[in-house]
Amino acid sequence: MNIVVVESPGKAKPINKYLGSDYKVLASYGHVRDLPAKDGSVRPDDDFDMSWEVDAKAAKRLADIVAALKGAKTLILATDPDREGEAISWHVLEVLKKKKALNGVAVQRVTFNAITKTAVTEAMKAPRDIDMELVDAYLARRALDYLVGFTLSPVLWRKLPGSRSAGRVQSVALRLVVDREIEIENFNTQEYWTVEADVSAGGDPFLARLTKHEGKRLTKFDLGNETAAFAARDAVKAASFTVAAVEKKPARRSPPPPFTTSTLQQEAARKLGFNAQRTMQAAQKLYEGIDIGGETVGLITYMRTDGVQTAPEALDEARDVIGGLYGRDYVPEKARIYSTKAKNAQEAHEAIRPTSLARNPGKLRLEPDLGRLYELIWKRMIASQMESARIERTTIDLESSDGKTALRASGDVTLFDGYLAVYEEGRDDADEEAVSKLPAVTQGAAAKTIATRADQHFTEPPPRYSEASLVKKMEELGIGRPSTYASVLTVLRDRAYVRMDKNRFVPEDKGRLVTIFLEEFFKKYVEYDFTAGLEEKLDLVSAGDLDWKVLLREFWKDFHPKTEEILGLTTRSVLDTLDEALAPFLYPPKADGSDVRVCPTCGSGRLSMKTSRFGPFVGCSNYPECRYTRPIGEKEDGESPSGDRELGVDDVTGMTVFLKSGRFGAYVQLGDGEKPKRSSLPKGWSAPDMDLEKGLRLLRLPREVGLHPEDQQPILAGIGRFGPFVLHAGTYANLQGADEVFEVGLNRAVTLLAEKRSGARGGRGETAALKDLGAHPADGAPVKVLSGRYGPYIKHGATNANVPRGTDPLDVTLEQAVLLLAERAAKGGGKRKPARAAKAKAAPKSAAAGAKAPAKKKPAAKKKPAAKKKASA
Repeated sequence: MNIVVVESPGKAKPINKYLGSDYKVLASYGHVRDLPAKDGSVRPDDDFDMSWEVDAKAAKRLADIVAALKGAKTLILATDPDREGEAISWHVLEVLKKKKALNGVAVQRVTFNAITKTAVTEAMKAPRDIDMELVDAYLARRALDYLVGFTLSPVLWRKLPGSRSAGRVQSVALRLVVDREIEIENFNTQEYWTVEADVSAGGDPFLARLTKHEGKRLTKFDLGNETAAFAARDAVKAASFTVAAVEKKPARRSPPPPFTTSTLQQEAARKLGFNAQRTMQAAQKLYEGIDIGGETVGLITYMRTDGVQTAPEALDEARDVIGGLYGRDYVPEKARIYSTKAKNAQEAHEAIRPTSLARNPGKLRLEPDLGRLYELIWKRMIASQMESARIERTTIDLESSDGKTALRASGDVTLFDGYLAVYEEGRDDADEEAVSKLPAVTQGAAAKTIATRADQHFTEPPPRYSEASLVKKMEELGIGRPSTYASVLTVLRDRAYVRMDKNRFVPEDKGRLVTIFLEEFFKKYVEYDFTAGLEEKLDLVSAGDLDWKVLLREFWKDFHPKTEEILGLTTRSVLDTLDEALAPFLYPPKADGSDVRVCPTCGSGRLSMKTSRFGPFVGCSNYPECRYTRPIGEKEDGESPSGDRELGVDDVTGMTVFLKSGRFGAYVQLGDGEKPKRSSLPKGWSAPDMDLEKGLRLLRLPREVGLHPEDQQPILAGIGRFGPFVLHAGTYANLQGADEVFEVGLNRAVTLLAEKRSGARGGRGETAALKDLGAHPADGAPVKVLSGRYGPYIKHGATNANVPRGTDPLDVTLEQAVLLLAERAAKGGGKRKPARAAKAKAAPKSAAAGAKAPAKKKPAAKKKPAAKKKASA
């Protein structure tokens, strides 16, 4: 018997089927060991010795592997073909060696790029040893991330209360978002005008733009005001034009290469609206396999890759499919060969492509996310091997009889669509002008203007980053690796360092503070070049050109003294530095030119940054006599769209609705007076976006949803201390978000309340399941999706795993749930029985024995708090 170890249980069944009865395939469920989340797991003083800990859940998987190895001939480690996959195989092997479970068992490492019978069986014919250079690169990366996180984060906690964490790549990605926001804030808008005319030269009219005025070639800002623009418009109206030149230039547009991890994430964000995490989850399922006709088939090749090359057999298949679907004209003379200059270890892998292009996406019945992503991958691969598009770019120049005024019209004509018949790459923030087809005109022909317009424009700041553009920027700068982008961006959101507004990253004040702190005190370590340089050194480790411990020593010798230096600073000196660095943001100039640091309440105190356990804020120097405070990011009256302002007048009461800022954030207020009605802005609502309608909706909460059908008592919807809710007869049920408070209907509210009550019976019941997923493949226990206080989650036995943000809980499948549960278990998930409950469980034994004395042992009961304190120390 041969024992095969893969990462995921989703792969085990099809692979076992491909290999036959001589093989037994077991899953490790991801990593089996990790660094304990405590200080000292990486020890620089011991030459970076690392302590690894086997998770309790992983211990059972390893025990299954040990048991299976008894009498086995070969152990085949077949985890994923990347750095993480190599590390998982190494971890499994190290544990098995310590357990002395490999006596007489040969060990082989195999990799395959797709879960198909051909790929798997071919891989088994080419075993190798574990690539220790890849493992060393993993160890270096893991140690670096650990040392930065566990060394830098405590500095943040002590010097900048309210901060959550810092990370090697995470902090640099956050800096990108903050730097872009500062760039937007500092942008100076400039006015400019354009003049256009509808022109006819003996045929259909076309659009032309003014390019020369008063004998001078116009640049973008030459027409800087209405007077100049109207004078130019009138000159066009008065002029007589002739077609001075007609120029036609042939051009070709070549298709983009097939997807890498990064380009897949970018394109899925642009075209499908998927965030990076959602994209990778769907791609993982397509890779592991879908049931087609009773057989599990992997639909795409491995989805973590930086390579754009494609296997020769896939190129031949693509050309055959293109010829059959679109005709031989769409097949280039030779197959297109793509390459990239990247040096990282994953460059050896193929691009992401369908395992068989014959599986047309239109003929597959897939879950919505999987179907849309598979279609995107299929089209991209097909397009990458198609003929170029041929276009003709036409330019028509028109000139007045006196030569002082000129117009120009441009347009493209597609002569042959080529790959554009299948696919056109999305663009980031491209507000492209429409390209129109121009009519046939003759050089020297007379032309007349039908209508002339002068249009006002203003320059715009660079747009905030979307997921696609941020991933693209990180890749351009060499920050991190594409396989990590999804987790990095998720951490930024989970830490509340950023928020998403119209699918754009907006830094929260907390995120801005962390970035400025790091730039002021750890500038080197958030420099783009430094982070990219570390990635290049890690690639050298992967290639065997640099010892991983040499890299760590070089990093630690500067980083550790720097953290000790900053820990030695007083909190006041840190706040003073930040106060100065953030001055343009915290204290913008006033319209009247008065001192921006003077307290608006007492008139004599000075404003500066202060801190509390909730984080920094701006306060008055005359505290406690003057208690003026405001949150970071909020300005004085009228100085910022996020500060105090009037939203309008309530038609019902006739009172003014104000948006105000307080110590704990923005809120709306109805009228003035001693105790005006107020309502805080809920999570996800931003002060700049507030208007009268939104303000009144908040102030009119709670709203009555309807009468409960059982007792005809009202059901109310509102927002409380713990978030949005519905309330009936003393029972609260949570809602998913603030917007649902205004949208939830009677049926939905009744269902939520019923689920809450069924889960609150005696404090022991279980919430009604949103979805029953079936039996867990490992033990047959039920797996369910439930609704919890903090959102939907997956339950299996004592282990709970959150449903990823952005994922509809009703779309979760059993395979996805098993992976999430395994990941949660690997991190130490699962409910822990309270000590109080454990002791209560022992009580019946004494009663059953007929012993009355233990019930009166009061001194023993008094010792419980001390025991509890000791356990938590």
